[in-house]
Formats: sequence, C-alpha cells, structure tokens
Amino acid sequence: MAMILLLAALTSLFLGYRLYSRRILNTAIPPNPKRTTPARRYKDGVEFMPAPAGTLLGYQFKSISLDPILGPIIALQFGWLPAVLWLILGVVFAGWIQDYALTIISARNAGASLGKLAGDFVSPTARVILLFYIYLYLLLTMAAFGVIIAPLLSREGVPVGIFFLLGTGLLAGQMIYRWRLPLPMVTLVTILLAGAGIYAGSLPWAQAIISSINNLGGGILNRPWGNGELTGLNLLWGFVLLGISYLGAALPIWRFTQPVNFTASLVTLLTMSAATIGILMAAFTGQVDTRIQIPALVTAFQPHLGPLWPVLFVTISSGAVSGWHALVATFSTSRLLDKESEALPVTAGAAFLETCLALLAIVFAVTLGVTGGRYAPDQDFRLVAGPAGVFVNGLQVFLNVLGLQSEIGATLGVVLLALLALAVMQLLMRFTRMAGAELMGERLPIIKNPGFGALVGLLLTLFLIVFGFWQHLWVLFGGSNQVFAGIALMLVSIWLARGQKPSLWTFWPGVFLLITGAAALLYVSLYSMLYQGIFLSYRQGSGFILGNAVTAVVGLCLAFFAMILFLDSLRALNLARGSQR
Repeated sequence: MAMILLLAALTSLFLGYRLYSRRILNTAIPPNPKRTTPARRYKDGVEFMPAPAGTLLGYQFKSISLDPILGPIIALQFGWLPAVLWLILGVVFAGWIQDYALTIISARNAGASLGKLAGDFVSPTARVILLFYIYLYLLLTMAAFGVIIAPLLSREGVPVGIFFLLGTGLLAGQMIYRWRLPLPMVTLVTILLAGAGIYAGSLPWAQAIISSINNLGGGILNRPWGNGELTGLNLLWGFVLLGISYLGAALPIWRFTQPVNFTASLVTLLTMSAATIGILMAAFTGQVDTRIQIPALVTAFQPHLGPLWPVLFVTISSGAVSGWHALVATFSTSRLLDKESEALPVTAGAAFLETCLALLAIVFAVTLGVTGGRYAPDQDFRLVAGPAGVFVNGLQVFLNVLGLQSEIGATLGVVLLALLALAVMQLLMRFTRMAGAELMGERLPIIKNPGFGALVGLLLTLFLIVFGFWQHLWVLFGGSNQVFAGIALMLVSIWLARGQKPSLWTFWPGVFLLITGAAALLYVSLYSMLYQGIFLSYRQGSGFILGNAVTAVVGLCLAFFAMILFLDSLRALNLARGSQR
C-alpha cells in the first residue's frame, strides 16, 4: 500500500543522507563557523542581511516552485518506480550537494552570483552567456507562472487568504528584524494569523467580494485578450501577481520576500504534516483505500510526453535536483547566511522537505488518481486532468480523515498551490532584476536601480503574457533547469579541483544533468515543435505555427548555449586539474 511506499522512500532518503551526502560534504567542503559571512561583512539591509537559521530554512524551502507537486504527478505516467527512484537518487547524489556547496562557495566569494562564479572559474565569455541564459529563463518562467496562477488566484476562496498571508509576512519581518522578538513567538503568531486568513477566505462574505470583482462590467472580463487564450479576468489577476512580485523584487529582502516566504513555509509544513498523519490514519482505519492504483512501470515511451529519458528527469526537478536552487543559493541564501555552520541544516533541510512534498504528491496520485478519473488505464495511465487538481483532491481527502471539512481542505489546497507559485514569482522577478544589472549594468547604469530594474522585468513579462505566442515555451523549462544544475555542479567541480580536492563526485552528476537537459531541449525543439508542431500540423493556422516556431528557436538556442558552457567548463576543469600536477 501507499503507506509502505512512503515510509520506504523516506527511510532510503535518510540513509542516503547519513551514509553518503553528509559525510562527503563535511569531508570535502567543511564549514568554518569562525569565518565572517557576506551577510555580516556587507550588511546593507537590502540584499545582505543575517537571518536566523530557522527563518532561512523556511525561506529556502519556500523558494521552490510548483515542481515538487506537479512534476511527480506528471511523471507517474511512466510508472511510480522511476519517479520515486529519481527523487531519491537525484537529491542524494546531486540535489543536496549542489545547494550546500554553492551556498558555501558563493559565501566565500563575497556572495557572488552564479554568473560571477562562471566568470571567475571558467571565462568572461561563459559569464555573459550564462547571464543571458539566466535572464531569458527567468522571464519565460515568470510569464508561464503568471498565466498558470492567474486563473487560480481568481477563484473566490483564494485571494482573501493570500492577502492575509502577505500581511502576516510583513508583520513577521517587522517582528523578527525590528522588534527582535523570539522566533518561537513569531512562529506562533504567524501560524494563528495565517490560519485565520485561510479560514476567512472560505467564508461567504469573502467569496462574495471576490465574486463581485470577477463580475465587473457584466462579464466583460471573460473576453479573450492578446493572441492566446488569456481572458481579461486572468489578465486582471495577472496584474495583481506582477504587482506583488514587483514589491518582492524592489523592496529590501528582509522587509517582504524573506518573511513572506517564511510565513508560507509554515503553512506548507503544517499542511504536509497533517496530510501525512491523514495517510497513516487512513491506512490503519480503512477510511480511504490506500492501495496503489498505478503500476510500478507503465511504459518507457508516452506518445504525448516522449521517452522516459530524458523527459522524466526534467519533468521532476525540485525534489530531486534543480538548477533553480543554484540561483537561490548564490543570489540569495549565501547573502543571508549568518554562520557557515548553518549552511548544511538550511540547505539539506530544505532539500529533504521538498522531496517529502514530492512523495506526498505521488501518494495522492497513486491512491486516488485512477478512481478519481485523473489517470486513464486504457491509455497507458495517461493523465487526463490537470495535475494541480490531483494534488488538491488528495489533500482534501486525507485532511478529511482528520475531520477537516472538505470545503476548507479544498480551499487550503488551492491557497497552498498559489502560495508556492507566488513565493517563487517574487524571487523570479528579484533575480531577473539582479541578473539584468549584472548583464547590462556597465553599459546601462540605470538598470542597477532596484525599482527600475524590476520595472523592466515586469514590463517584459507582461508583454510575454499578453502576446501569447510564447505559451508553448513552458515545455522547455525543465530542460533548461537541469542544464543550470549541470553547470552549477561543474563550477563546484572546478572549485574543488583548484583546491586540490577530489571532484569526480560532482563532475559525473553534472555531466549527466547537462546531457540530459540538452537532450530534452533538442527533443522538444526538433521533434515536438518542428516535426509534430509544424510539419505534421501545418494546417492548424499561422498562430499555431508561430508558437511552435518560436518554441523551437528558443529551445535550440538554449541547447546551443548549454553545449558552449559545457565545453568551456570542461576546459577550465582540465586546467584546474593540470595545475595540481
């Protein structure tokens, strides 16, 4: 049954960490608690600010996106065994290592970003290419989340709870950094206010307010805008999302982004704990059938997805290993770290929690997905409904085992998804502003201004949202994400080699991720977009062809840049190893 699967996976995860990850990291990259971190050396109250370890753990954990939820649910179409194995092996042999190592390396290089590290360790050309790659990746991801989450935010039971949580996050920042209140007290107040906000969002009066907004102009907002399927209503809530993201990008990190993400992490952790207890109770009481409904292995090729390799390994990123974490570690976590000794519990703790969240999503899907009509057994267990609905339904069912009303459970599930997306959108906009300043700041000094740099990122994102030819580009995110992870591990390998330390344990995972990510980009670009999307579907219309053509061009460019970075990194690594002889 699913309970045994969950417990076996968690046990494997714990043993892998104890026997491999922690031992290697403490031997090869031991923390130095006496070393002054950039957060203390350059403390400016904007980017550099020492954070309590508990707060930073919550921030690091909540800096994930929807990947640990949606990715595994989609990947189950290949069977649950490949998904579970990749989660465990990915986080043990690459995920923890990348997050911890880059945090330490960045902290020891004055809080340098991933682009700056590429310039120092590889070449100035690698720095420019990587920063351009990062900027494009961040913009596309922001636009994708804007379109995906705007309809979610328009649901009547969601916005009030979200606004409550944002206000609670602002209060938490004030309590931690200005009033210097104890973290346990802040945590208790935050949980109580957040819970009250989510409950308020499920009440009729709150839903009536949102309903009146959605019905402005007699339904005029339901008309389509732009070139895609975006409606005026979704665009309205998209503006709200972008406005919140702008605040996260322009304000000092302690004021908004970090405490908001910390608040959201508390809600997520409580929900995960309650759902886990619900699963265990359901298994023992029989209140819910927890037998596994999806085979361990379904197929090695899903026609609508592609082959198991490389598709599964880019479909599941956060929870296993994700290049996005490399950006969080260097752009943010290394600049908030109070002591180097806190790096391992923060990064390893967050990675472990992400994997647990992904495993919960798998349990929801394998126990309720088939009987709930989400997966079609007669189509090789194809996912025939949205993955977000699979998660919300599972959360609703297992929280109901604990006595929580189904309506509140459903509201909590949707709010949780919106929170996950909103938390990462703040960082996406913030990192877009920072990457733009690094990339163009010397030639265009005004881009270094936080407010202006964030505004440029917001306007470019809005353009991509409204003019919907970009919509197919979301399939490329997974590939580019794993390319980031591969590059990040290659940089760690170069740093280790320069210090005359063994580097093969980071080199080979980096090579695997680079090749896998590039293969996914090429598969989507050449086969899915050019061959299937244009050659076989040329009668679909000019808009359809344009969308596929743009996707193919961007994917091929990303794959080309990935190969250049890979070759450049190999050259730098060989030079570093040669200097040891």
